[in-house]
Amino acid sequence: MTVNDLRHPKLVQWINEVAALTTPDEIVVCDGSKEQYDQLIDLQLEQKLCVKLNPEKKPGCVLFHSDPSDVARVEKRTFIASEKEEDAGPTNNWIDPKELKKTMTDLYRGSMKGRTMYVIPFSMGPVGSPMSKIGVEITDSAYVVCNMMIMTRVGVKVLDVLGADGYYVPCLHSVGKPLADGESDNGQWPCAPMEHKYISQFPETREIWSYGSGYGGNALLGKKCFALRIASVLARDEGWLAEHMLILKVTNPEGKSRYVTGAFPSACGKTNLAMLIPTIPGWTVQTIGDDIAWMKPGKDGRLYAINPEAGFFGVAPGTSAKSNYNALMAASKNTIFTNVALTEDKDVWWEGIGYDAPGKLVDWHGNEWIQNKEDKSQTPAAHPNSRFTAPAAQCPCIAPEWEDPAGVPISAILFGGRRPSTIPLVHMSRNWNHGVFLGSIVGSEVTAATLDAKVGTVRRDPFAMLPFCGYNMGDYFQHWIDVGKAAPSQDVLPKIFYVNWFRKDAEGHFIWPGYGDNSRVLKWIFECCDGTAKTVDTPIGIMPTIDAIDRPEGVTEEDMKELLKVDTEGWLKEVDDIRNNHYPKFGKHLPKELSDMLDTLEANLKASK
Repeated sequence: MTVNDLRHPKLVQWINEVAALTTPDEIVVCDGSKEQYDQLIDLQLEQKLCVKLNPEKKPGCVLFHSDPSDVARVEKRTFIASEKEEDAGPTNNWIDPKELKKTMTDLYRGSMKGRTMYVIPFSMGPVGSPMSKIGVEITDSAYVVCNMMIMTRVGVKVLDVLGADGYYVPCLHSVGKPLADGESDNGQWPCAPMEHKYISQFPETREIWSYGSGYGGNALLGKKCFALRIASVLARDEGWLAEHMLILKVTNPEGKSRYVTGAFPSACGKTNLAMLIPTIPGWTVQTIGDDIAWMKPGKDGRLYAINPEAGFFGVAPGTSAKSNYNALMAASKNTIFTNVALTEDKDVWWEGIGYDAPGKLVDWHGNEWIQNKEDKSQTPAAHPNSRFTAPAAQCPCIAPEWEDPAGVPISAILFGGRRPSTIPLVHMSRNWNHGVFLGSIVGSEVTAATLDAKVGTVRRDPFAMLPFCGYNMGDYFQHWIDVGKAAPSQDVLPKIFYVNWFRKDAEGHFIWPGYGDNSRVLKWIFECCDGTAKTVDTPIGIMPTIDAIDRPEGVTEEDMKELLKVDTEGWLKEVDDIRNNHYPKFGKHLPKELSDMLDTLEANLKASK
């Protein structure tokens, strides 16, 4: 397709303006076809930017190795450029939008020389759904095009819905490495130096500008940039929720199903929960989405959710047949791997895959690598943030209704973090506002792996949205409260829970086995939604009785007592930390309802002593 085939005058005008600024050699409009995808993969194979994997072991798969400086989201170079600094809030980086646009325009000037400019019309959510939104990404990276074709719905159908005057979010991206005449990438991943990387969101004008990085979260602009940072602003203005949440379907032995969303900071088992294989006989869990949920009130006042994505951008290390069989199967064909290791027979390997490295590998740096378990200083073969981009439709446990344009009705919302003490296995909020309070205090305990914070302190990541909220987080809390107020009654709102799979005993061992056994907690949550759960009211909220959760093998009654106890002193320290270190950040933007909740919690705890 060419620009001349487009029927949207404003879109054509924007494309021409970008082309005049960036001076690409040619312009291609992406039609979303398999033929185009295959052509672009073949082009990158020719350019030695990727390797074709073994067609018997990984049919339709390729492996890319990126530049070592371009391996993850660059939070320090990510900006919410609202017109007023206050509107970006204390948890976002801010630059004046006029200044930022000037800086970036200068960087974009001539940035696509020697390259092809690709125009990607994409839909976040099922094409044509009233819950979906359309974006158009302009990029000079074929890698980005191929990933966007997996992660979103791309092509002619999107243009048909857009019509001649439909609304879209403009997303501009360049790897920031123009080529001189006759120059090629010569097998080197193109990107710009760190100081020239910018991932910028302009909330008022709903624009996304990204420069200098080819990595997923910085360059696949439908993902975090649109689906969360810009969508959270759209959601605030339009009365819905754009959240960093999984969506799962849980079905009991009688065949009754409920839908659950859940927000967890990184390394807290979010994808594993989304693709859970239950250990309770007769129960099933299916996946709607593993990362992002858009929830909108339906005519009945209930919240309905869609997964705005079409694929999984999963972290490879730690994914094994034991930890997440379904994710592994989803990535067994038609998948793009980035920064994992390559085996001699052209398969992939990473740390935590569940078996030793099979002989000589090529690591993510492109160097020969032989596993040496004795050498504790050996650098990993796969980058810790190496990825697979896999079509969601390939997941064995994908729910049949995962693309339902009407969304699925949500019964429960989970929050969770990695906490070895204080926070029990599960507790339920008393009402919606109490649930918002629980979401606002989510955090994980800092481990020795984090260099810039004291071990044992809690790093708060409210709603697991800290890097992704497109406006002032205090106002975001208020928006959640407002969504609750707008509901016809509390009864139609999802029940809100706080879970913690990571409690440890005095010896530092996990008390709860996690993984598939988390289905036992989901069963209690299901029963809470049905009004049949065994519960007890406590100072922190509603909790299971000791015998309410089916115990997995090896978990004793004493263990359950430990997992479900209210650690009054630990919680009072929690209150102190929230009051002195966390909530003050938000100043006058902190809703009074949340500070009142904190006071109530403290009073409840003191009264129980």
